[in-house]
Amino acid sequence: MQTSKRHFIRLAGALAVAATGAPALATSARASRGSYLIRNGAVITVDRATGTLPRADVLVRDGTIEKVGRGLRAPGVEVIDATDRIVMPGFVNSHYHLWSAIGRSFTAREGFSYYPAKGATSTLYTPEDFYNSVLLGCAELAHGGTTTVHNWSHNTRSPAHADAELRAHRQSLLRARYSYGHVDQMPADELNRYEDLARVRRDWFGERSPLAGLVHLGLNLRGPQQSTEAVFHEEMKFAKASGLPVAIHAPQEAPNNVDALDYERRGYLGPDFMIAHYVPASPADLAALARTKTPLSFATHSELRLSGTGDARAALFAMRAAGLAVSLSSDATSIAPPDMFEAMRFTWNLGVPWAGTPSAGARPVGVHEVIEMATINGAMALGLGDVTGSIVEGKRADLILVRTDDLNIGPVGNAETAIVQSGSAANVETVMVDGRILKRGGRLVAYDTPAIMRRARQSAERIRAAAGAALQS
Repeated sequence: MQTSKRHFIRLAGALAVAATGAPALATSARASRGSYLIRNGAVITVDRATGTLPRADVLVRDGTIEKVGRGLRAPGVEVIDATDRIVMPGFVNSHYHLWSAIGRSFTAREGFSYYPAKGATSTLYTPEDFYNSVLLGCAELAHGGTTTVHNWSHNTRSPAHADAELRAHRQSLLRARYSYGHVDQMPADELNRYEDLARVRRDWFGERSPLAGLVHLGLNLRGPQQSTEAVFHEEMKFAKASGLPVAIHAPQEAPNNVDALDYERRGYLGPDFMIAHYVPASPADLAALARTKTPLSFATHSELRLSGTGDARAALFAMRAAGLAVSLSSDATSIAPPDMFEAMRFTWNLGVPWAGTPSAGARPVGVHEVIEMATINGAMALGLGDVTGSIVEGKRADLILVRTDDLNIGPVGNAETAIVQSGSAANVETVMVDGRILKRGGRLVAYDTPAIMRRARQSAERIRAAAGAALQS
């Protein structure tokens, strides 16, 4: 039996090398699912019926949250002492372009920002670069306590590129949506026919899926931001026929041409249609989203840095006033780190009403609210609200433990305030996804971190060299 298992692991590694030139830098063999009694922690359940428990235990068995309460007993399971720890759901990043994680420093000079850098480099990524970038991004997410990510793959250059991303997802062990997309910089009037989608759906998401149920498939469309209106509506016909969840960007540069009222009439809106960057939405647009329960992804840093279509603070208050469940995201590493602690803290600080504006007199954004944005709201936006995003009996065990005896966070008076005002990735001691421990004792245990960094650096240096003067001028 042991020989067979070792042979399987060697075979899996060989297949990874053959397909991408990359060894398996993370594997399920490094993080098996276990049963745990997490004892004596402050538990932020993000469940409105239960609230935050100053002291409680969480029993995890075979990847499921089996029980939450005081004084739990479970003979034969591993006990994790959570004294001086906050136990909470893992974060959900609802919009992250993982293929470009290695491009975080491609913005070489002042004024040469995300769009020029992406334009100069997106065509240069090989499948191996995609693998290296996605695995780097996933490892960084796990380190910071993110357990679910929406991989908005808007540069799916070939079947090999898609396979490379999905191989990285399989090895990362994070929960995810993989939103298959277009080739970056394709002409606006060219219809994306998603010619490889059927194969990807069959091989990666069919009955024999190698993704262990952790990753589900979606589509991202260019939308009217990067395609003509006619092309967008034609692609939406395909998307609706596919039955897959859809995501689009709203423009971050004027003019705004995303019309939620029109999309409602056409039957596009709903829980399976996500919009990111919808800063310029009108009250009528937001009302349409609320009626149809359409999810919004709010990339706080990106909305402030890149949005030329409106005021991010005003948009945030308008979204709240419309009764929308806003989720948080990071967009791309050349705009902001995929750090949900920073996203929560930034959003919380942003959420103060302005005198003399429509937000005057509104309730300020609170710490519990931004925790919801970073957890359960993101899970619901991805159709995973019954699976993850809160600590509730019967949900999957996607949990993090945060140290509260570190210099930057203790002493703790209120657990939720401590997380939002003081927490950081450095305080994340334990990360569990689906009952598998990816980080323990403050150290990633499911990844070969030095090898991931070495390969990511090689890819980034090769792409920068290939771009040459384009990144400097």
